[in-house]
Amino acid sequence: MPPPHAPSANALRYPAYVKYIVALLCHSFAAQIMTVAIGWQVYDITRDPWMLGLIGLSQFMPALVLVLVTGLVADRFNRRMIMGLCLSLEMLCGLAFLFFTLAHPGAVWPMFVILAVLGLARAFLAPAADALSPNLLPREAIPHGISLNSMSWQLANITGPVAGGLLYGIAGEAAYGTAACLSALAVVLVIAMRRTTQSNRVEETTIHTLLAGFRFIKSEPVVLGAISLDLFAVLLGGATALMPVYARDILQVNELGLGLLRSAPGVGAVAMALWLAKYGIKDHAGRILFVCVAAFGVFTVVFGVSVWLPLSIFALMMMGAFDMVSVYVRETLMQLWTPDDVRGRVNAVNRVFIGASNELGEFRAGSVAALLSAKTAVVMGGVGTMAVAVLWGRMFPGLREARKLEARPSARETATA
Repeated sequence: MPPPHAPSANALRYPAYVKYIVALLCHSFAAQIMTVAIGWQVYDITRDPWMLGLIGLSQFMPALVLVLVTGLVADRFNRRMIMGLCLSLEMLCGLAFLFFTLAHPGAVWPMFVILAVLGLARAFLAPAADALSPNLLPREAIPHGISLNSMSWQLANITGPVAGGLLYGIAGEAAYGTAACLSALAVVLVIAMRRTTQSNRVEETTIHTLLAGFRFIKSEPVVLGAISLDLFAVLLGGATALMPVYARDILQVNELGLGLLRSAPGVGAVAMALWLAKYGIKDHAGRILFVCVAAFGVFTVVFGVSVWLPLSIFALMMMGAFDMVSVYVRETLMQLWTPDDVRGRVNAVNRVFIGASNELGEFRAGSVAALLSAKTAVVMGGVGTMAVAVLWGRMFPGLREARKLEARPSARETATA
């Protein structure tokens, strides 16, 4: 039992965090609506799977190019202010997509320009928002907050794509207008959030300080193994970029069908997140992680070969559930083990890994689909994910044998020098 006056482990008891999580939900919901609308619109105009792969690449490149800068900005400046500014830019991108659609153009290159700006906003938003969450909570409530963060994102994954498909079915303008309004609401909530405290240790800006996030991750093999496992597993999985191809050409469904496909991983992920929020992972965390990554690969293959909508939806739900375990393990380790004065830089590196796994995974899938076929691209990715799970189990025995998810005593004193 905790001491009588111990801080509550329930993250929802902290008003600033409640505003933060609702803002995060609005942002995620807007992002999912735009993702479905953009993918369908690009494929409508071009009918080229290669272009679907470029959607992810154009959003990932700003985060990759600016990885050393975005994390340092999150550590040096007010994270709440950065979050608000980036959400404002995201709102403007939604409005730009709206005006582009109203013009009924025949070319798609302006969409990729807007996507690059959107990627720039998210490159600065992600490390600042990730690092802000622990500043709003006592250490006792951080694991619960991490579960809620993931759950909010996955909840948006469920409802956002369906709403995006329905709205785009009505009109592309409706989808982008709704996304812009949600981003505006997120900005208001961030502004209403109380001022936060964060470590502001002043350091001269050198290559040494810029690389602090990389050094910290390299110094913790378990963290490195967890992040890189997720990177390569999802990089090879990368089935989401091809959902417009599966919806239109293989499963032969409409915009609503595409929305259901995009939502299915979120349904499985939320179910798993609810279980993790209640029970957590008490023991054998490493072995559970590797089993779940391998299972993610198995159901990727099932989705790849399916030509029946219910089976495809079930496979995607299972992929989302098993991927949620990897997210939970990675984020828990990251937030509990990372000193606050380098948390922004570590989260920036983590976000590049996430972006590489998602956006570059979509680019890989789109490229292979253009050269071979969509089914071949997805099945190859699933088999590759299973191989990665086996290989990483041998390369990172410390991660494989990890028992409990908790901070190492030395992590609080770890210096990045």
